[in-house]
Amino acid sequence: MQITTTFRHMEPSDALKGYAEEKLERVKKYIDEPIVVQVFLTVEKIRHLAEVTITAKGITIKAAEESNDMYASLDAVADKIERQLRRFKERIKAHKPSEARERNVQKAIVEAKSIDESKEPVIVKTKSFTMKPMSVEEAVMQMELLHKDFLVYTEASTETISVVYRRKDGNYGLIATENP
Repeated sequence: MQITTTFRHMEPSDALKGYAEEKLERVKKYIDEPIVVQVFLTVEKIRHLAEVTITAKGITIKAAEESNDMYASLDAVADKIERQLRRFKERIKAHKPSEARERNVQKAIVEAKSIDESKEPVIVKTKSFTMKPMSVEEAVMQMELLHKDFLVYTEASTETISVVYRRKDGNYGLIATENP
């Protein structure tokens, strides 16, 4: 497990870094290697904020907690991450997804840089990640774990690209493509 700790608006502390590593060692029992963990510890006036992002085998889980004490924030965020991973693992066991090969999925974020109105929007950031084909239920679960409003994924049964999104009424929508 590779843990990166970043201190913002505070002095780096080996004690806090060691405490965070100790607390996050518990997640190993829920997911297989390789695990990349990013911990951000921030102090803003009296708020002590701990943010954790875990990436492992195609899933990304994020959590953040704040309190008046950094150790309490680390405890709370570790509990939240563990709860999310436990729920994820239970859903996978209940669903028993089919074995499928992993595919590369590419997502591009397009922003318009309007220095001059006559210029066309350009792609300013491209993000690539590997994702296994999944069912609609798995895609909704992954979208919830990432706290996103939509997710582009490959449908496992048809091997087509689909989009699942959160509607304003709280339900989910699905955009499915068809092969000609």
